[in-house]
Amino acid sequence: MKIEIKKIGNSDGLLLPKELMQRLDLKRGQELHITELAGGGFQAMPYDPDFEETMQAADRIMDKYKDTLAALAK
Repeated sequence: MKIEIKKIGNSDGLLLPKELMQRLDLKRGQELHITELAGGGFQAMPYDPDFEETMQAADRIMDKYKDTLAALAK
């Protein structure tokens, strides 16, 4: 599905078609968590505070052990 980024006030935003909102069970005003994907894409998931906390912990661990993780990735 093709969705255009549009100017909304002083910001930019995505307008989701009603059919997509219904299929994904999304509601107006609902918060989403955006994850950047390799290759320049992104994934949007319903916002979950517990998931956010887990991702922040993972980021801290990856930052702390980035050299070890890089060596293991070889």
